[in-house]
Amino acid sequence: MYKKLISSIKPVLRSLLGVVLVLALTLGPAGDAMAARGGRIGGGSFRAPAPSRNYSAPRTYAPGGGYGGYGGGYYPGGGGFGFPFLLPVFGGGFGVGGLFSILIFLAVANFLVQSFRRVRGGDELGGETYTSDSTISVAKLQVGLLSQARELQTDLNRIAQNANTGSTTGLAEVLQEASLALLRHPEYWAYAGSGVQQARLESAEVQFNRLVLAERSKFSGETLSNVNNQLKQAPIAGQLSAAGGALADTQAPGEYIVVTLLVGAQGNLKLPKVNSPDELRQALQQLGGVSSDRLLALEVLWTPQAEGDVLTSEDLLVEYPELKLI
Repeated sequence: MYKKLISSIKPVLRSLLGVVLVLALTLGPAGDAMAARGGRIGGGSFRAPAPSRNYSAPRTYAPGGGYGGYGGGYYPGGGGFGFPFLLPVFGGGFGVGGLFSILIFLAVANFLVQSFRRVRGGDELGGETYTSDSTISVAKLQVGLLSQARELQTDLNRIAQNANTGSTTGLAEVLQEASLALLRHPEYWAYAGSGVQQARLESAEVQFNRLVLAERSKFSGETLSNVNNQLKQAPIAGQLSAAGGALADTQAPGEYIVVTLLVGAQGNLKLPKVNSPDELRQALQQLGGVSSDRLLALEVLWTPQAEGDVLTSEDLLVEYPELKLI
């Protein structure tokens, strides 16, 4: 009797269990999705600089004789720096005028040689250049902060809205400002992690893009981004309400904000293995000090972006297992 009753109930229990699991899988991530939205600031390129194209105008035959250059000649009515200016001097002996002509000739020749070298080196201003064989560093630094660091979210939002991400100078300023914003909140540091890899140019670009995609995939959406001077912001309705933010302020400090800095730079960039607040401070100072002439690409990512929205401790453990408690 009881066996028959149990046998008849089992299919019903299995059906109920299936419905519960479906509801859990459907409704559960919806709550997490609100806590997984992020912000992004970035830009830059790993492409080696093309050779300079600031060539002088080609020499042409001038009506007055000789080969003129730079727009038609050195004198208004003459044939430019050409043979009519120099040959008569050589034909008439080496006087003061002849010596002066030789010095001018040597100066022009030196100018042309130096210009040719600069063109071939691809560096018109004489700064540091890099090629496909140059060593490039790809650095990653992540910081997990207690959710009370509300000012940090405000700082990063402000940086994203005002940053010039279309130039290396602007990106270097973003890196410095983001590092400074993190340095200003040491009392909220809870977790951290760092790593650096060196590679050739093409491999470094692949590695950098892989890291960017991996971090962006942890967001359910990007509610604020400024990448290559393209500013995008979600509607205000997508943000948490003021009442929701006030409610979050009353919760216990078991929730977090995670900030990720990804840097591609010329040369051998070194970061300490972060196991303590002092090492994190040192790593932030080193990254923030990367100059614009070394910086190739930058990504600053943080989640949650909306003020009052936080990551739970479970979210942190699942999405950022490599972070260490400091």
